[in-house]
Amino acid sequence: MILIKNADIINGLDKSVKRADILIVGNKIEKIGIDIKIQNPDLQTIDASGKYVMPSFTDIHCHLRDPGFEYKEDIRSGSLSAVAGGFTTICCMPNTNPPIDNRAMVAYVRYRAREVSPIEVLPIGAITKGLNGEELSEIGLMREEGIVAISDDGKCVMNANLMRNALLYAKDFSIPVISHCEDTNLSEGGQMNLGFVSTMLGLKGIPREAESVIVARDILLAKETKAHLHITHVSTKESVELIRRAKEWGVNVTCDTCPHYISLTEEEVIGFNTNAKVNPPLRTKEDVEALTEAIKEGVIDCITTDHAPHHKDEKNVEFNLAPSGTIGFETAFAVLYTHLVKNRGFEISKLVELLSINPRRIVNLKPNVIVENQKANLVIIDPNREWEVKEEDIISKSKNSVFLGKKLTSYVETVIYEGKILKKDGEIKC
Repeated sequence: MILIKNADIINGLDKSVKRADILIVGNKIEKIGIDIKIQNPDLQTIDASGKYVMPSFTDIHCHLRDPGFEYKEDIRSGSLSAVAGGFTTICCMPNTNPPIDNRAMVAYVRYRAREVSPIEVLPIGAITKGLNGEELSEIGLMREEGIVAISDDGKCVMNANLMRNALLYAKDFSIPVISHCEDTNLSEGGQMNLGFVSTMLGLKGIPREAESVIVARDILLAKETKAHLHITHVSTKESVELIRRAKEWGVNVTCDTCPHYISLTEEEVIGFNTNAKVNPPLRTKEDVEALTEAIKEGVIDCITTDHAPHHKDEKNVEFNLAPSGTIGFETAFAVLYTHLVKNRGFEISKLVELLSINPRRIVNLKPNVIVENQKANLVIIDPNREWEVKEEDIISKSKNSVFLGKKLTSYVETVIYEGKILKKDGEIKC
């Protein structure tokens, strides 16, 4: 039994902030009210004065590297990193070894998650067998086993006819196709965004069109098939404009971007910082502004972390040899709060929409809300705590954060999932 006192609650159903106490009994919210008093020797009381309580977060794009690359991350370590950041549902991408492209692999992830993860781990199945872009995977059988979407993330399905068929199959099984939009004919050999900085550093650049031409293609395919297309990690102003037009046309398209694309630019690469090597690459200030405006307008539906752990030795090499990716669970909320709420004046409720409500809607999950008789899945946020991202504080097995050394405002202090305290006062309890 848990009693949260004096919380500023954002319930997820509207934008209001209501101050009240929350009584949790078992795995559910028993009561929400003013000055709740309980006499029970087993009662745990949490004083949330000056803090926000909101539904816990869902990430529909992350990499747990299990099976095959457990030295970078595994389902257990990735789940704990997610808990540290306030995520209690995470959807993992299929680019493992072997890839999640058949029923048995989906069953493995779900079984392993039930064994070692304190939170909900839902696999995303591969669009194509072996992620090779040549033949569709067992989409129906994987759906029966529990996938919530299909994606070849990390690779683009370059064959337009195959992508069209994938959209048609996914539509039959009521799941979205999550598209990694990258024309590899344009991006091949590229190390960072094509522009002034890449020229200055002598690195081969990736043109912005490598993303936007596939965004345009997939929008047209979704328009024809009427399937649900979800475009992930949008990074350019042109992609945003195409998605805005598609929504005006009535195409069934949603999209996300990541915290690093709305807070950092290609200049992070100066000094050959391999933690700033991500795919798609960090873009320009103009793109950051366009993405931020698109979030404000609702063109960008949600935020994903694209949590992509790598071993330190893999990043501690020449820039052109380093793999792309940054971890993201543990900094996501604070980056969004710092850049959108503190610096841009966004309402705090917008973060609930981006991290809690819309991600679940996109993959057809029941929403987390803070109301009586609903599952107690919530986080307590200290909006005033300032902290610096330090390698020694990272929970993830990998430490390749592009935010190392950055100072952020707000902190995920406590995480409760199905009535169990997984993190309290900053300390992991699971």
